[in-house]
Amino acid sequence: MKKIAMLPTLLTLGNAVCGFASLAYASKIAADGPYNAQYFTWSAWFIVAAMLFDALDGYAARLSKTASEFGGQLDSLCDAISFGAAPAFLLLRLGLEWETPLMKQTVAAIAALYMVCALLRLARFNIENSPDPNSHKRFKGLPSPAAAGCVVSLALLRGEPLFRGDPEHYWIGLNMDLMHQVVNFWAPVGTLIVALLMVSRFSYPHLTQRLLRGRRRFSHVVQVVVIVFTLALFRELAVVLSFWVYALSAPLGYGLSRILRVQSDAPPILEERLPR
Repeated sequence: MKKIAMLPTLLTLGNAVCGFASLAYASKIAADGPYNAQYFTWSAWFIVAAMLFDALDGYAARLSKTASEFGGQLDSLCDAISFGAAPAFLLLRLGLEWETPLMKQTVAAIAALYMVCALLRLARFNIENSPDPNSHKRFKGLPSPAAAGCVVSLALLRGEPLFRGDPEHYWIGLNMDLMHQVVNFWAPVGTLIVALLMVSRFSYPHLTQRLLRGRRRFSHVVQVVVIVFTLALFRELAVVLSFWVYALSAPLGYGLSRILRVQSDAPPILEERLPR
């Protein structure tokens, strides 16, 4: 290996740095810490920033025609930090409010399982896919950035919104205590679901390639602008809906198609004519 593509490599390393920063902020979260909400928010947004770097390095490699096996291996190592270890550790911080030792051990076990599934997902991706970014049109199993986004979205609801004024006005009058209880309950359950989806064989579309690749009509550009504006306006709530709808779309769609197939294959019920 004599030459390395500079821009894609730096973007990939930026992914790892953001993952490390997320771990650093999550480590500051204490059981009764006064700044827990801020630490949750910063830790979650650093993982979102890692997703941005992860998306940009592939496009930089494609535009500069420098996609290589080295870049693919480095990308997986950085993803293991940002989308494997960092979300798992963030889940441990979300589980600090569980009172019983059994529940805390359960959350720890789910966090470890999530990290293991993320590593298995990345290893399988390296074996089954070529380093060319153009070949990644669909994914087998939930991509690790999307799985991390599901965990991150819950941490954002648990945290403190950035650039806000009155928190009650920002959350449109939502009960903050009730929302925190829902997040504390759903975080381990939802993380277990997305961990299993990562190592599943459900097919997921490559959204960035579908939205941004090639020439599109003017209406498509308007739709992308509306989506970006909605994400910017309702940051935390939009992140929650986006990631969880994407993660659950494949299993729900598969289950619905199986139900419709069974109904279509069922023999018709003949009406019996009653004797007059």
